[in-house]
Amino acid sequence: MNEYSATADRKREHIELCTGDNVRFTAKTAGFERYSFVHNALPELNFDEISVDTDFLGKKLQMPLLISCMTGGCGEAERINAQLAEAAERCGVAIGVGSQRQALENGIYHGSFAIVRRNAPSVPIIGNIGGDSLTGGKLPDVDVLVRLIDADAIAVHLNPLQELLQPEGNPRYRGVLDGIVRLVRESPVPVIVKEVGAGLSRGAGRRLLEAGVAALDCAGAGGTSWAGVEILRHGETLRKQEQNSLDYFWNWGIPTAECIRGLAPLKNEYGFTLIGSGGITNGVEAATALALGADITAAARPFLQAVSAGGSELLVNTIRQWQLDIRRIMFLTGAKTPTALCSSLICAG
Repeated sequence: MNEYSATADRKREHIELCTGDNVRFTAKTAGFERYSFVHNALPELNFDEISVDTDFLGKKLQMPLLISCMTGGCGEAERINAQLAEAAERCGVAIGVGSQRQALENGIYHGSFAIVRRNAPSVPIIGNIGGDSLTGGKLPDVDVLVRLIDADAIAVHLNPLQELLQPEGNPRYRGVLDGIVRLVRESPVPVIVKEVGAGLSRGAGRRLLEAGVAALDCAGAGGTSWAGVEILRHGETLRKQEQNSLDYFWNWGIPTAECIRGLAPLKNEYGFTLIGSGGITNGVEAATALALGADITAAARPFLQAVSAGGSELLVNTIRQWQLDIRRIMFLTGAKTPTALCSSLICAG
């Protein structure tokens, strides 16, 4: 099997596992259950006045939501991305594509990425490249990736845990930060840095902001465990090597709520956009993430599952339900804007 087909096959396996098998954290949650909202019996608002419109990457969103980076680079991805993009356009939310590494290898699956802009002409679209691709002396040709989807930003995904457990992974992260600095300087669009399920600490976030990135996506623990995905892909091989540690690494990471709380204070210092993701499965959890300090919320697996079960129509209904629940919480707490939710959140323990 050549390198190109190996990349595509790996993407197919990831799609199958994330739609079918239980790859959630088994001993850790995103932490949203610890928080609740204070009811306001005098909201002094009319429900029909409440808007969750949000500016993001120079465009207006109908709600502060990003359909997070998921797939591209294999045959199945074109159908999935077409439906994700159609829903994003209809609901007025942002969307990201999965790693575009394969698009730099050859043009076989370029259509699986390009379909996103064709189906979502007006919303922000985010490209995607792995942090390990930025090491060494030469950056990947980001211009190609940006043009392929007419991207409004490029995301660098950091996944050292996944690379460490993936048999074909590349756990070589020396020089990634220097690569991000160069990318910020040379990229034609803003640079976002995101984790993929283990979370960004305040310390890591500060170093990235010092590097000049425009946004951070914390992608904390509590949702999809990408360590779990790799363990399921190569469980027998890994178990022969490490009989007793797999459950520990399956649940490795910083819970999303703690990530947001840790990163939000940095907004006063750096003025960046904070994207809260990781284990957000409904509008109530999205509202909680906003109340904790996120500017935008994001999710991946729940939306992939919606598309798999009912196509773009079910995903549209899911997103609109999230929007309705956020507006309901804003009304019941007297929050005129999503950011005002922070004044009505309490920690339940």
